[in-house]
Amino acid sequence: MTKPIIEQEPDDNEELFEHHRFEAGKGQSPLRVDKFLMNLMENTTRSKIQKAADDGNIYVNDIAVKSNYKVKANDIVRILLEHPPYEYLLTPENIPLNIVYEDDQLLVVNKEPGMVVHPGHGNYSGTLVNALAYHFENLPMNSSERPGLVHRIDKDTSGLLVIAKTEQAMTYLTQQFAEKTSEREYIAIVWGNVEEDEGTIEGNIDRHMKDRMQMAVYPDGEQGKHAVTHYKVIERLGYVTVVSCRLETGRTHQIRVHMKHIGHTLFNDARYGGDMILKGTTFTKYKQFIDNCFKILPRQALHAKTLGFEHPTTKEFMRFDSELPQDMVECIEKWRTYSKSHTVEEDE
Repeated sequence: MTKPIIEQEPDDNEELFEHHRFEAGKGQSPLRVDKFLMNLMENTTRSKIQKAADDGNIYVNDIAVKSNYKVKANDIVRILLEHPPYEYLLTPENIPLNIVYEDDQLLVVNKEPGMVVHPGHGNYSGTLVNALAYHFENLPMNSSERPGLVHRIDKDTSGLLVIAKTEQAMTYLTQQFAEKTSEREYIAIVWGNVEEDEGTIEGNIDRHMKDRMQMAVYPDGEQGKHAVTHYKVIERLGYVTVVSCRLETGRTHQIRVHMKHIGHTLFNDARYGGDMILKGTTFTKYKQFIDNCFKILPRQALHAKTLGFEHPTTKEFMRFDSELPQDMVECIEKWRTYSKSHTVEEDE
């Protein structure tokens, strides 16, 4: 068996900057580090990862390794380079913001779908943080050194976010999210007829063991972070259902992975397989109807509609509500029209 080639730890580690850091889970079976990183990193190629290893930029447990090193359970894999990550070289950009509320402590913005919240690998401009840096000075940093961000939503999810303008607001608001006293309601269109009118989904969330770009639900105590989503049916439209989801916790992709876990993947959620026909007929006209819906709503059908929190200085509980974006409104209307004129097969 060929043994991995391992190089020595660098003598001058403080001159290198950490660009990526990943921890292998407890259940990680031995896997080449280049394949391990390919599963986790977007907008990159295996050849680029291998070159990074050849250049001595990939470290496992603080030791530089070549690309044939086998990552094992609990290994810490880092990519270190001589220049700071681009996200720390933040460039203010004059991007319009939809501000629904602002005072001297905070602001609430309604994010458009397609806008990345903060710079990261492959997305160094055009983000919400780039816009915030242009419109506001001296925003406080969160624990990840992101200016103003108390929480985040996915690129293709639309809706409300609260931004802290002072250190006091950052601390106070962050604590509310951690202690689950904030209010967050999302509206989603999901595949299938959700059987119960309302319910609660509980299940730890962590990286998927095979597809590291996805999250997955694991039994309590096995791995991951505790997650709770409360859902309520708003409208049944045959092969899809419009639901309200209220977050008790806030994990990465929580609603997307929890709804898939109970058999109701979000409509047109490409990462979780919702961009295929998961319910319905085999008729050509139905396939064309779905294609038209996907064109109207070219993203996962998820909108952060309501946001509530206690103000850091006045202690008043503030609740903000937003209208559904036009793409979701039009998609729901198409499904209403379809469901009124077509019979839904019960066994679908």
